[in-house]
Amino acid sequence: MPTILINDMHMYYDRLGDGEPLLFLHGLGSSSRDWELQTNYFSDRYQVITVDTRGHGRSGKPPGPYTIDLFTRDIVALHQVLDLGPMHVVGLSMGGMIAFQLAVDQPSLVHTLTIVNSGPALILNTLKLKLSFKKREWIVRLFGMRKMGKVLADTLLPESHQRDLHKTFIDRWAENDRKAYLNSLRALIGWSVADRIHSIRCPTLIVSADQDYTPVAYKHAYAAAISSADVAVIKHSRHMSSIDQPEAFNRTLDEFLANNP
Repeated sequence: MPTILINDMHMYYDRLGDGEPLLFLHGLGSSSRDWELQTNYFSDRYQVITVDTRGHGRSGKPPGPYTIDLFTRDIVALHQVLDLGPMHVVGLSMGGMIAFQLAVDQPSLVHTLTIVNSGPALILNTLKLKLSFKKREWIVRLFGMRKMGKVLADTLLPESHQRDLHKTFIDRWAENDRKAYLNSLRALIGWSVADRIHSIRCPTLIVSADQDYTPVAYKHAYAAAISSADVAVIKHSRHMSSIDQPEAFNRTLDEFLANNP
């Protein structure tokens, strides 16, 4: 399980399989482990690369502040060290933000772009949004990461058949470093490349769960600004479509990649 020194931080990554590089970027408080159902599915046809973002998983957790730009520069540095060509880039939630930043800053590195339950900006422009993020911060500060994991798992994985996923989610969230998580949370707030996504020219797939935090209509609205974008909806899914509906998610991504070799 390799780590590599990137921007004065040891970054954990893994790659499996041969072929065109297929990079998966995880969400806030997650890690490369949450792509395991995709790694097994795609590694017989692609060189699948997963990473633990700065402050997450088995990567380093240096002091903040963190930014989406910094996360993205870490990925660019990893790309250079691994000597990869243009990549198929898939990002979930926070990973989708990094993927957007990569696509507008380094378009030559992105062969295709897949954004999963994410968007090109996170502006807290309503009281409800502000309170939602403040609530997360105070839960972590007062009760710790396991409690935050349970609150999220109860929302994202509430079905009786998801009990094992629910438990795994909480256990993995409990492993998060509190300071690194809060630094990462703050990195999202106020970030935007919404005024730049019109420049994206690579084939783009916007994947939305039908029960995501933000409605499907929001994804259609920003996808309209990208000339090459299509929207796919995963039914009976919440925020973590690659986990709660892995078969449907994998089929959707597989078809998109096959159509854009």
